[in-house]
Amino acid sequence: MKKFFIICAVFAGTLFTPQLNAQETPETTKDSDGPNFSKLDVSPMDVILFRGENNEPLARVLYSRPQTRDREIFGKLVPYGEVWRTGANEATEITLYNDLMVGDKTIKKGTYTLFTIPREKEWTIILNNSTNIWGAYDYHVEKDVARITVPVRTSKTPIDALSMSFSPTENGANLYIGWDDRYVVVPFKNVK
Repeated sequence: MKKFFIICAVFAGTLFTPQLNAQETPETTKDSDGPNFSKLDVSPMDVILFRGENNEPLARVLYSRPQTRDREIFGKLVPYGEVWRTGANEATEITLYNDLMVGDKTIKKGTYTLFTIPREKEWTIILNNSTNIWGAYDYHVEKDVARITVPVRTSKTPIDALSMSFSPTENGANLYIGWDDRYVVVPFKNVK
């Protein structure tokens, strides 16, 4: 009789245990009552935040970080002379929490899209009023609020994933944008 109950319990367990499809994993299993979780994006989203002397936020960049993955980046994957979203997936966005100067132009606090036009020796940095957009497909030059040109610099070490960081300066901050074997520096200055 004991064996009969064990066999019944095993049989019942196989009937009522959820089965995973061959292509499903625990991260992508859809529960009939719950969410469908996706796998980690190959170009994960990241954020950098620059804070002032009193720890108040001054600027934030939200961007996706594509990987080099043995590809030729500039001039091939990212063509020279074309508007680039400065990352992957959604276009990169920068939020300024105070009015700041980019080049000789004062930019009002707010959120902007950060586009770039990479070239071999210099990049054009663009702050644009279009936000919440995918890629550079909805880029419109008439929505530009600022454009500056900065020189390309060679990195001493390879940068496998597109990377950005802020570094404080005497009168603001520099935004570093680097990938593969090069980087650029975008100066932001406090408005006096």
